[in-house]
Amino acid sequence: MKISVIGAGSWGTAVSRLLAKKGFNVCLWAREKEIADSINSTHHNNHYLSDIVLPANLVSANVLKEALAGAQVVVLAVPSQFMRAAVKEISPILNNAVPVLSLAKGIELGTSSRMSQVIKEELPEGFENKIAVLSGPNHAEEVSKEIPSATVISAIDSKVAVKLQEIFMTPYFRVYTNNDLVGVEIAAAVKNVIAIASGMSDGLGFGDNTKASLMTRGLAEMTRLGVYFGASALTFSGLSGVGDLIATCTSKHSRNRSLGERFVKGKSLETIAKETKMVAEGAKTCLALRDISRKAQIDMPINDAVVQVLHEDKDPLEVVRSLMGRHPTEENH
Repeated sequence: MKISVIGAGSWGTAVSRLLAKKGFNVCLWAREKEIADSINSTHHNNHYLSDIVLPANLVSANVLKEALAGAQVVVLAVPSQFMRAAVKEISPILNNAVPVLSLAKGIELGTSSRMSQVIKEELPEGFENKIAVLSGPNHAEEVSKEIPSATVISAIDSKVAVKLQEIFMTPYFRVYTNNDLVGVEIAAAVKNVIAIASGMSDGLGFGDNTKASLMTRGLAEMTRLGVYFGASALTFSGLSGVGDLIATCTSKHSRNRSLGERFVKGKSLETIAKETKMVAEGAKTCLALRDISRKAQIDMPINDAVVQVLHEDKDPLEVVRSLMGRHPTEENH
């Protein structure tokens, strides 16, 4: 079986390695020819996870038609704000309705669409029930080193989810399935914003109490929003919800947590992006979530606070005082 992975960043590279180690023929598409050449000549991605050796049955291509030729599964490992453009490029090339799996964790600015919605809109008819998403506490740095991890694959069609579960399951990567696309995608998007808030807390010198409070009330925000749009509340207590929230808010590997910490210490978003060469999805997702929550009249004060600090030049300590000084209320979702 040939599997095509579109996007040669850290997560795309880690997933490609996992699949190749299982014996699948993997073609990893890289926009930069230099990355494709380095993978093919040295079996290393010299830009991302450069210390990881890649199997010989993992090849890279810089041309989409070559990367997708004969693919029986397509994995989309591109950032949320570039997903639509990427799917538009691959859409004319895909002849058969093969499973298409998104690894992105965000909401599209402007449309407020989830990634499965974006993919469905841009692919030809016949792919509607072939779209799936993968989400969970899965840092590429750890999965690439075969450190035990778990994740969830969600699809409307349970047969598609089970097929992908079989493909991705390994002794160190345990895969669960569900059919709550809405819940999994909203959890994945919101947790990145809460991770930025957690990083800001670290940067301001706050303690464990603050971070635990942010994570717990952040979980309430994602649950409120998800349930409003028809998600199961149980999804948010699972791997894509509280699982990913814990990992992203606490880990040294978390680009969103790191962004929040660096930002309140004085670095601009542009500088952080240049220094890390990675996309922290939450920086733009928070804007889309504010639009969604306002239209739905869902209270998301932590998300709004992140928007104020990142995009409206509000003083972080003033924003903290505002959050803490809101009208007293009962604890509920």
